[in-house]
Amino acid sequence: MSIEQLVSYFDFHQIMIVVSGLFIINLVITGVEIFLDLTTKKERRWKDTMANCAIFLAHQVIEKTALASLGFVALLPFYYLTPLSIPMTAWTWALAVLAADFTYYWMHRLEHEHRILWASHSVHHSSEDYNLTVGFRLSVIEGFFEWAFLIPMILIGFNPFQALVALILVAQYQHWVHTERVGKLGWLDEVFNTPSVHRVHHGSNAQYLDKNYGGILVVWDKLFGTFEREEEKVIYGLTRNIRTNNPVKITFVEFASIWQDVRKCQTMKDRLKIVFGGLSWRPVYFRPATGEVLPDQPVKPTK
Repeated sequence: MSIEQLVSYFDFHQIMIVVSGLFIINLVITGVEIFLDLTTKKERRWKDTMANCAIFLAHQVIEKTALASLGFVALLPFYYLTPLSIPMTAWTWALAVLAADFTYYWMHRLEHEHRILWASHSVHHSSEDYNLTVGFRLSVIEGFFEWAFLIPMILIGFNPFQALVALILVAQYQHWVHTERVGKLGWLDEVFNTPSVHRVHHGSNAQYLDKNYGGILVVWDKLFGTFEREEEKVIYGLTRNIRTNNPVKITFVEFASIWQDVRKCQTMKDRLKIVFGGLSWRPVYFRPATGEVLPDQPVKPTK
């Protein structure tokens, strides 16, 4: 399949009607929730909501530039390298979404386990509220590297257009789960990512950390031991909150924290471990003689 044909799919393929429709639905339900919160006087940090909307608008601006095609272009060499090819049919679209959901689980989990990845993903978790605008609070940095997680899908035969759109559909599904207005849904909470399931993921409570990474299905969490049901009241935000509504600071605060730690490191090995290692790892010499953790130690993610 030629590059021109693949590019044309983003404008003319029928699946893009679904993508556009879900985008509009997500905007509408977000507006409805805001209206309900205003009329019912539900507690909400409105400056936080404005920050979420500003970050969302930044995404929309970037999508109008050449940077939006970075992932597509980067995946093309792998597409032409593999001898495998999967045709686009209704069945393979279902298979692509399933594969993208599995991919998303591991991408999401790794973003919570490695500090350089967490630096961008923490943007989504740094809100102390939980409402549909939080679904728009996604780092503009993530688009520069998340395409790499789709390489296995390309190598087994999916084309870049289908792989990227399948991952977009997984992300679009998740928007509606960012709300407190939907309670537990019984057996659905045992199969799908639902508001109850995802509230756990955003909790800073000790028992909720590192839980419920699934995008559409929670079968991956059950299979790999990261599933947790919502029981006690969820405390949203980070284990050490950033206390700012400035969209720029929200986006780059953890990168700044990494840089501060890198400057304090005494060896190149320690610098690399600070950047690419686990979130809680620090060299021994970062700690006082008592062994107490320094107060500026970056936080472990809230899931």
